[in-house]
Amino acid sequence: VLHLLGYDHLDEGPQKARMRAREEAILEGIGVTRDHFDESLNAPLAPAASAQPEVKRCGMITLCGRPNVGKSTLTNALVGEKVAIVSNKPQTTRNRICGVLTRGECQFVFLDTPGLHRAANRLGDYMVDVVRRSVADVDAVLLLVEPIPNVGGPEKELIEQIKKMHVPSVLVINKIDTVEKPQLLAVMEAYSKVHDFTAILPISARRKEGLEELLDLAATFLPEGPQLFPRDAVTDQPERQIVAEVIREKALHALNEEIPHGIAVSVDKMKVRKGKKIIDIDATIVCEKDSHKGIIIGKQGSMLKKIGSNARYEIERLLDAKVNLQLWVKVKKDWRDSDFLIKNFGYRKDEM
Repeated sequence: VLHLLGYDHLDEGPQKARMRAREEAILEGIGVTRDHFDESLNAPLAPAASAQPEVKRCGMITLCGRPNVGKSTLTNALVGEKVAIVSNKPQTTRNRICGVLTRGECQFVFLDTPGLHRAANRLGDYMVDVVRRSVADVDAVLLLVEPIPNVGGPEKELIEQIKKMHVPSVLVINKIDTVEKPQLLAVMEAYSKVHDFTAILPISARRKEGLEELLDLAATFLPEGPQLFPRDAVTDQPERQIVAEVIREKALHALNEEIPHGIAVSVDKMKVRKGKKIIDIDATIVCEKDSHKGIIIGKQGSMLKKIGSNARYEIERLLDAKVNLQLWVKVKKDWRDSDFLIKNFGYRKDEM
């Protein structure tokens, strides 16, 4: 205290003498003499305790299943952040999306895939190819199914691929909140006849039921190895791709059934204003028909404003900044059958 007050910087004199007297009083009060020395003060400081344990196990786990079975909802629930867009319309996910969860000594890398379906165009072919490639070269597979006691065509095809892999496979029965518990027994029995799964777990991704049990089980499949992503990472997607997907999600929610599968979103500009926490984003919604363009824009621009307003709110939350979002609509006829445009909109086979 005396040092902070500057007394020890004084020259000899009355004030210096008063400082010495105060020093002696303080030392006497704490039971220490001026010639006292504590050897423990020379001991090296103990290393600071690490805030987080070192990651010792890391692995890749694929989530696969038919369209609209809840893969993206489950990925988001497991990661604890929104990394994949969600819609009640099938085939919402087009790319393989990587969700990352680091918990304790384990890092989980979940691969959310498009639903396996019958392709109707080149984009569909690409999505199906993404599924098939994502089921290979992973440490475990989660097959998501609905609580229906029947093994459908897409499930049979995926099970055949799983059998060739010789990795742990878990049948995850989702949406158990929509049926009575006794009905699950028939579902388990139907799938057990087709494949000997490592485990069968009933869950509700929407209500987050059974997720802890699923993570505990998944942890047993992770091989020893260093982490692949920083501890605080939740996805490998760049910000531009996340922004484009958020805009597409809001369009899926707002538009009619016949339009969503024919739209894509490209982010043309994404720039932080100098000296301000504001991000200017220009994005284009691409559709296949002139009639669709009118529907997307809406009367006096009402639909486009709705899509933009809903997207802006979520983008601001994700980027933790104010966002100035400008949307345009363009027509690219039959873009889903153009390899060039498919790649241009971010669907890249070479990243698989």
